[in-house]
Amino acid sequence: MTPQRAPTDLPDLNLWLALAWSGHGHHASACHYWEEAAADTVLFTTVTALGLVRLLSQPRVMGDAVLSLGQASAVQAAFLEQPGVRLVDEASASWPVFRHLLTQDTWPARLCTDVHLAAMAISGGWRLVSFDQDFGRFKGLLWLPLPGP
Repeated sequence: MTPQRAPTDLPDLNLWLALAWSGHGHHASACHYWEEAAADTVLFTTVTALGLVRLLSQPRVMGDAVLSLGQASAVQAAFLEQPGVRLVDEASASWPVFRHLLTQDTWPARLCTDVHLAAMAISGGWRLVSFDQDFGRFKGLLWLPLPGP
């Protein structure tokens, strides 16, 4: 069964990396999402755009497939040339939601960026898309969990 398409998706960094790199263990699942379930509008945030460039140029992540910063930036820019993909303006509208979420639970420090992305998705009315099961912790979040390999 194909999930119902949302009007706007906010992919987590792990999804962007899996889409960009054919050697990623979740690449096939990421491509299936992209072709079958992606919303008409798919957003990069500053955090996910910078993170993609950082990870694609990181030898510990990419091994022999590592890219230079310029090459990694070109991969990220190519996504922005796709119909419906854009870089969202991270106005302060989601900041109160972020601060509220931080006070609702005792989150481990490693989830700080996840809390930020969840707050953006909640405040924007967007669907967050990720392989990361931690997003199931956020009340009020429209979330599409993707299956692993």
